Amino acid sequence: MSDYVTVSTKVRRELKEEAERLGVKISEVLRRALEEEVRTRKLEELEKKLGEVGEALDRIDIDRVVKSIREDREGR
Repeated sequence: MSDYVTVSTKVRRELKEEAERLGVKISEVLRRALEEEVRTRKLEELEKKLGEVGEALDRIDIDRVVKSIREDREGR
């Protein structure tokens, strides 16, 4: 079972009262918003890392790699 912690934030009283009047389940909204933000940030990190890997791959000379593999195979 997952461990849970309590996270609190301050909002304007009017906003909280309006949310309650409208039947908004504040904890569910905050949980979903936080989960979505974490998911978004993880994707941003991944895209950044993929960009870095792509730059490294662009610097690889494919012809040189192919030549090395052929030489290695011929040496066996």
